[in-house]
Amino acid sequence: MLADKANHSLISGLVYTILYQNTICISITMLFTQQVQQAYNLSQLRTENSVIVACKMILKIYSESITQVELNRPEKRNAMNRAFWSEMVECFNEIAGDPSCRVVVFSAAGKVFTAGIDLMDMAGDVLNPEGDDTARVAWNVKKIIAKYQETFTVIEKCPKPVVVAIHGACVGGGVDLITACDIRLCTQDAWFQVKEVDIGLAADVGTLQRLPKVIGSRSLVNELALTARKMFADEAKSSGLVSRVFADKDAMMAAALEMAEEIAGRSPVAVQGTKINLVYSRDHSVAEGLDYMATWNMSMLQTQDVMKSAQAAMEKKSPKTIAFSKL
Repeated sequence: MLADKANHSLISGLVYTILYQNTICISITMLFTQQVQQAYNLSQLRTENSVIVACKMILKIYSESITQVELNRPEKRNAMNRAFWSEMVECFNEIAGDPSCRVVVFSAAGKVFTAGIDLMDMAGDVLNPEGDDTARVAWNVKKIIAKYQETFTVIEKCPKPVVVAIHGACVGGGVDLITACDIRLCTQDAWFQVKEVDIGLAADVGTLQRLPKVIGSRSLVNELALTARKMFADEAKSSGLVSRVFADKDAMMAAALEMAEEIAGRSPVAVQGTKINLVYSRDHSVAEGLDYMATWNMSMLQTQDVMKSAQAAMEKKSPKTIAFSKL
């Protein structure tokens, strides 16, 4: 039916993935009219076996419980333009509220993960802010920066674990993005750069706050942030920025999806509770973290998932054989 509708004048594009029996079988780029997009609500359309999203961030359903998010601006090295900042928030807010999703795999199309912020597209917001005087200009700049910060904080706030798969360059805003994710994998050709000092500013959307808590060495964090030097895959692994390094993107994506399947096979009550408490404990004292955990589990321990998981363990069955309810 969509093919019949697509015979109108072609004015906008989509990338979508068709699935058959929970397995991706084909990815197609098609063009539709605005009328067709409105008629079928293509920005959010989901059927039993497919998902269609009309934006730079592409959601793809890999299985019933895994959502893939992909940076999809390869012709511009996945540079972060105006559309990116709002679409990321919408994307992860949707994922956070989706009871079918248990884990996210984040990756990028093209030759690199991201070249960072698209300076040509974004310069007007920060360099020419509105305001009648210095105080009002400054107030508006702060609101703009806070909006950009939320773009990556929303990943951290999402209760579903996010596995990010990085290949090639990961520059500037890319480091802000990946440090908000839960598990980081990369290819052997990946490299990372806190680039902001080279363009005359201090990184202001997450790197300076999260990177010190990801990498154990404060001295190394300071070096990377103050010199803007590149960090390559082996150093990224040895420092703890990534947990695994792969020969190429195909191997990395296969491992990321396999890891996601392992996570998705566990109780969503346990998995999401674990992420939320890990993030909370990172930013609080041990005593505060323990108190929060006790308060959390005084209700979460009353789930049927505990008995189901214990029964499976006694029967020497994998947790993936258990039919856990959606959360």
